Amino acid sequence: MAQHSSLPPDFSPDLDHQVILLPTRSEAGLLSEAAAESTGSRAVHPTVRARTHPLRQVVVLDFTGPLGAVVAHIDRAIERALADGPRGVVCDLSGVLEGAEQADIDVLATGGGHVRDWSGIPLAVASPDPRIRKALRIHPLGRHLIVTHSVLQAVSAVLATPIPAVEWLRLAPHPTAPRASRDFVARTLLDWGLGRLIPSVSLVVSELVTSSTVHAGTDIDLSIAWSLGALRLTVRDNSPDPPRQRFSRFDQQGRGLSAIAGLSRSFGVLPTADGGKVVWAVLYAARPRPQTSQRSDRGRLEPVTTTKERTMSDLSVEP
Repeated sequence: MAQHSSLPPDFSPDLDHQVILLPTRSEAGLLSEAAAESTGSRAVHPTVRARTHPLRQVVVLDFTGPLGAVVAHIDRAIERALADGPRGVVCDLSGVLEGAEQADIDVLATGGGHVRDWSGIPLAVASPDPRIRKALRIHPLGRHLIVTHSVLQAVSAVLATPIPAVEWLRLAPHPTAPRASRDFVARTLLDWGLGRLIPSVSLVVSELVTSSTVHAGTDIDLSIAWSLGALRLTVRDNSPDPPRQRFSRFDQQGRGLSAIAGLSRSFGVLPTADGGKVVWAVLYAARPRPQTSQRSDRGRLEPVTTTKERTMSDLSVEP
């Protein structure tokens, strides 16, 4: 059974605010401490709090506590927010205490790696501290972020970015799911004028869906999104287990993850808030050349032009 939709499954922009007291010795806390230790930032502080709430279709992550402790949790929170495919994500640091040590900036800037891999979901950092804003803007990864003084500026900048074209399909964990996923992406790519990508995209999506069907065995939410010359495939299931390389007597070369890595610009896994995961892959997908021309007032033919695409650095806002 497949259900087709242009909206994310279970999307609700009117969710109540979620207030979370981040743990210090649970599994999440231990992982955060390990990340903090490996990057040289300070140990996790017991009073770090995070609040997640929607604002104009954008997910706002509101952190309170010392910066050195907040950064140990921030990437995990960003990953969980990105897994839901929002319009964008804003990290609100207005409640963060203490300064901007380089080790903390390095960890904070890692969020830019998500935007580098897939610019269709912009990520912004709102901080009243000019030192943090300046440090992020010159950081190699921070340059991919939208950096502003306030949350409202950040949300406005996020909403000003190009909106990806997105289509969704829900699949049951059935042997027919891979074929249904291939048919779905083929129809979608033809509608977008990207028919030349059907062979490679069909292979990638088939591997992702097959892995989820075999190893997770839960319902699958498949999405395909196109923005700024990149195509992103996501497969979401309710199993926390990471994807595995797939071998069988019919596939002696074990395509699986190797095929995805070979055909994709980047790929990875995001944890979801409900304990599942989203496996994603991004492929190059340049905009097709215009097939028509328009006539100028002087009677000569001129090519149709497209609007110039903006980068994240163009959207940094200084108060």
